[in-house]
Amino acid sequence: MQQRLSFEDEITKNKIKSFLLIIIIFAFFVLLGYVISFVFDPSYFFFIMVISIIFSLSYVLVSYYYSHNIAIASVGAKPASPIKHRNFFHAVENMVLASGLPMPKLYVMESNEINAFASGRNPRNAVICITTGALNKLNKQELEGVIAHEMSHIANYDIRFMTLTTVLIGMISIISQIFLRNLWFASRDREERENAIFFLIAIIVAILAPIAAQLVSLAISRKREFSADASAVKFTRYSPGLISALQKIKNEHLSPEQTNKEKITYPKALAPLFISDPFKKKIQNLFSTHPPIEERINVLKKM
Repeated sequence: MQQRLSFEDEITKNKIKSFLLIIIIFAFFVLLGYVISFVFDPSYFFFIMVISIIFSLSYVLVSYYYSHNIAIASVGAKPASPIKHRNFFHAVENMVLASGLPMPKLYVMESNEINAFASGRNPRNAVICITTGALNKLNKQELEGVIAHEMSHIANYDIRFMTLTTVLIGMISIISQIFLRNLWFASRDREERENAIFFLIAIIVAILAPIAAQLVSLAISRKREFSADASAVKFTRYSPGLISALQKIKNEHLSPEQTNKEKITYPKALAPLFISDPFKKKIQNLFSTHPPIEERINVLKKM
């Protein structure tokens, strides 16, 4: 007999993994600073650190406080109607009672595909946006499963968590760019100090650190999806609803007619927010924002 998975254990496990991954990103940041400090004068590197932190924090804080408005505007979503979209309102109200979260603002975006996303810096400033395709194609249990998944992102403060990773990645990228654009300053120091090895290592680290940090960030995004699935089961106490919804999404991804039917016009930066990758990648890899749907379904079936 197959051992059942505990959704509480799955939630805890994925949160721990996400925390460890963000430590790895921070380690890249420290490593980059340590290596470059051997090439540049330490005071000069401190100046670079200050600039990178100011720029990165300024950009991310603006995005963080207005993330929900930016996301809604970028997909052309409209406020949901309590009459026209009453099934949407009923599903969210049920999940509000199950989760104990405040009622989020609800929006609907015109799209024939099944998808949804949540955004907002905290539960009191949260929004949930769903496609017209999801409202038309999902039954009550499936719709509640999708809504529970999005409410889980809100409950787990995933927007805040991903903002932290964005800050760290932003600082790593800025430091790397400043360093690489000022190599000729370091070149003279290298010749005088004969530290060619550290100079070469610094270049390699400056090139690879932003890429590696971005890959770790995508890994965090995938772990948060597993965590949101597990939390959705906690809210609904009924995994078949979300499983069935994901199966329908999977079938859409495999359908060439559905894939080619619509031209996606919203920014790729929003992809991690959705319950599934809206760009329907055929091959899941290290650059994917979401884990394979089949893998998510298999985990849910064990709960």
